[in-house]
Amino acid sequence: MKDILDIIKEFSKKLPKFKDGRIDYSKSNEAPVITVFIKFKDKILLLKRSDKVLTYKGKWNTIAGYLDEVKPIEDKVKEELREKINVKEFLSIKIGKYFKILDKKINKKWIVTPVLVELKDKPEIKLDWEHTEFEWIKPEEMKNYDTVVSLDKSLEKVIS
Repeated sequence: MKDILDIIKEFSKKLPKFKDGRIDYSKSNEAPVITVFIKFKDKILLLKRSDKVLTYKGKWNTIAGYLDEVKPIEDKVKEELREKINVKEFLSIKIGKYFKILDKKINKKWIVTPVLVELKDKPEIKLDWEHTEFEWIKPEEMKNYDTVVSLDKSLEKVIS
């Protein structure tokens, strides 16, 4: 199995870039992403996607983002934590093995790297344009939510 950074490097060579240098996956039928589960005590954070996002409007997800720069996954996770929920301190980061999912509805293959971040303190969540609501739930309650494709599979790969 290839390393995820090698996969990102391959995309970086063949896809166009935004002005800031990030890889533009908008016309690609596959893309590497991270799915970051935030855990505080026995609960995880779910975020409801807004109508302003391109895919999965109104679906529940975690913190997620394209792997659009060739840099260590842990650095990208820390960046997402700062940007999305203003978290700078945590107890641990566990990076799971990536897996591929084909979403036939949108004809996109996602290369998902699941991540679990355990927090020491419960953050004050401030939502941005990407999300409209949030919930702290027990992992087994996820089945009660209309989530993005294979969110349960991502969680299984990093929770213990």
